[in-house]
Amino acid sequence: MSKTALLFAGQGAQAVGMGKDLAEKFPSAKAWFDRANAALGYDLASICINGPEPELTKTENAQPGIFLVSWVAFQLLKEQAPSLKFDATAGLSLGEFTALTAGGAMSFVDGLRVVRQRGRFMQEACEATRGGMAAVIGLDEGPTREVCAEAGVVLANLNCPGQIVISGEADKITKAVELAKAKGAKRAIALPVAGAYHSPLMAGAQPKLQAELAKVKLSSPIVPVISNVTGQPHGNAADISARLVEQVTSSVLWEKSMRTLLAQGFTRFIELGPGTALSGFMKRIDKGAQMLNVADVASLETMVKTLVS
Repeated sequence: MSKTALLFAGQGAQAVGMGKDLAEKFPSAKAWFDRANAALGYDLASICINGPEPELTKTENAQPGIFLVSWVAFQLLKEQAPSLKFDATAGLSLGEFTALTAGGAMSFVDGLRVVRQRGRFMQEACEATRGGMAAVIGLDEGPTREVCAEAGVVLANLNCPGQIVISGEADKITKAVELAKAKGAKRAIALPVAGAYHSPLMAGAQPKLQAELAKVKLSSPIVPVISNVTGQPHGNAADISARLVEQVTSSVLWEKSMRTLLAQGFTRFIELGPGTALSGFMKRIDKGAQMLNVADVASLETMVKTLVS
């Protein structure tokens, strides 16, 4: 019996127009957009669908926006393919909150509100520091760790073989890019981000996020939800809260998370939300895994046909 895991998009996947055709075609999707606006007290749906792009790109909008569109994709998948059973969830960085919500660890409204606040707190930490990030392509983890140690930066995302993201003070990232190239990286490029996510420069966001999570009713999830921090399933409510706070400054162990699921016999992975970055990572991790996605009406229809064929 094949096992299915749901994967949820992270920040950077946002695009103006995301969720538009889903909301237009499915009344249930429009209802979730309306529910989100009511919960937050502002028109997040319009920012997702109409932009403008600089407004959507703001961390405090991008994070709840991706959470919302990913959640809508999840709800429509359940609605259109009611026989589908999923056995685990995982999400990249912010997507871990969506994964936990889909896994029953928190309510939709709580998840949305916490993610909105998380985005605000991380934006504040970005503005209080001068950080940056860079993608290192075609260099193994060992040499990349050496680059980080020499430059004084950290590993932010271990996404898949040959793709690692580093994070730290902006001038040190510039140095790290040059060091990575000298060590043989195919490419090392600074990323257009607001700050040094998943690095110690985000520490200012942690106590604020901890306080927000304390207001939320957390439960043990109904299926395993993989933690970015450990690459292993979350434990109880207290463990979930601690890991989510830790995640703000810790490396995202995405490749390890996927290998945990693969080792447990998962063969089908469904990416929910805007973009297909997670599908791209999986191709580099295990070409044999079946990757599907739901981001819009076309991909939803393809998914349903695949599941019933």
